[in-house]
Amino acid sequence: MLQGKRIGLGITASHCTYDVLVPVIESLKDAGATVVPVITHSVLTAATRFGTGEEWIERIEAATGEKVISTIVGAEPFGPSTPVDCMIIAPMTGNSISKFANASTDSPVLMAAKATLRNGSPVLLGISTNDALGLNGENIMKLLNTKNVYFIPFGQDDPHNKPNSLIADFSLMIPAAAAALEKKQLQPLLIIHNKK
Repeated sequence: MLQGKRIGLGITASHCTYDVLVPVIESLKDAGATVVPVITHSVLTAATRFGTGEEWIERIEAATGEKVISTIVGAEPFGPSTPVDCMIIAPMTGNSISKFANASTDSPVLMAAKATLRNGSPVLLGISTNDALGLNGENIMKLLNTKNVYFIPFGQDDPHNKPNSLIADFSLMIPAAAAALEKKQLQPLLIIHNKK
């Protein structure tokens, strides 16, 4: 499926989902892909109860075997000179969803995504946002209808306490990426998360 593919992995500041990142990176590599990590500025600089930017960069670089791209200038070559077969953004925050849907490229992750679309290659989104069914709903709908943009299946993660929140099922990243590479959306798109 992903054997020999060069995959960009964009990471935005949904800090609570970072614990799934390293296993996901390992699964992409186990599938035969080269994984090139790209991060937003807030990933680089934030220190939260989930860890510091420095700690996460060290873990991401160890898992991918690649240096993290953390500047817009570093991400721009994804278009003309060092393209990827597929750009995955996971987790993707509501802030980045809004900017991507409205053609803003003010972060390395969004520049890499724009460059990938420029090449006619797929961009796969793994959303994680508390306002997906609020103000960001229209942006998600816009992206669902954008050529070469696909989604890791998603659903409400805590409908009673956070009714507007949606999160992707990151365990579906590999099949979703394989489908995106064939220019298909993995179905079903809307899922029910199993509560633990």
